[in-house]
Amino acid sequence: MRRNPAPAELELVEDFCNTATHLHGEDDLARPETAARWLGAHGFPASVEPGELTSLAEARETVRAFLVERTSPEAVDALNRLIAEVAGAPAVRPDGTLILRPASGGAVGEVVRPVLEALLVHGLTGRHAARLKACAAPECRWVFYDRAPSSNGLWCDMDVCGARHKMRAYRARGGAAAHRNT
Repeated sequence: MRRNPAPAELELVEDFCNTATHLHGEDDLARPETAARWLGAHGFPASVEPGELTSLAEARETVRAFLVERTSPEAVDALNRLIAEVAGAPAVRPDGTLILRPASGGAVGEVVRPVLEALLVHGLTGRHAARLKACAAPECRWVFYDRAPSSNGLWCDMDVCGARHKMRAYRARGGAAAHRNT
C-alpha cells in the first residue's frame, strides 16, 4: 500500500497486523519460512511451532478487529481476553513508561505482548489515538496510520480500495445509465 508507515511507537502494531494482506490472499504467518523472515526482521526468535503460528494469526486478527471497530463490545472483549492471555498486570518502568509483564511464556506471548503494549500505550490515547486504523474495505482491512489533519481517512489507498468503493457506489446508484436518463 502507498501510505507512509506509522510513527515508530506504533510501527510494530501496524507491521504485525499487516503480516496478512487479505486483498491478495497473502499471510506471512501461514508458513514457517515466511513467519521466520518476519519474526527475525522484527527482532523475535525466528523459530516457532505450527500451532504458535496459528495463535499468532488469531492474535493479529483480534488486534485488527479492534482497529476496525474500536467501540464494538465483541472486539473490545476479544482484545481484553488476548491481553489477559499474554500479559500479566502492567508495571511502570523507572522512566515512567508502561510495560506488560508476561502472563505466559512461549513465542506467542513474546511477539504479541510488545504489540499490545504499543497499542495500549500509544494507540488508544494522546496524539495517536484513533489514527491507527484498518481499511474500511471489508475484503482488505490493511492497517494504516491516518495522517490526515482531521483523522477521517477510511481507505488504505484511495487509488485501490477508495476507488473500488466509489465505483460500487456509482454502480449502485445506476451509474452512467442514470446520467443518460436525466
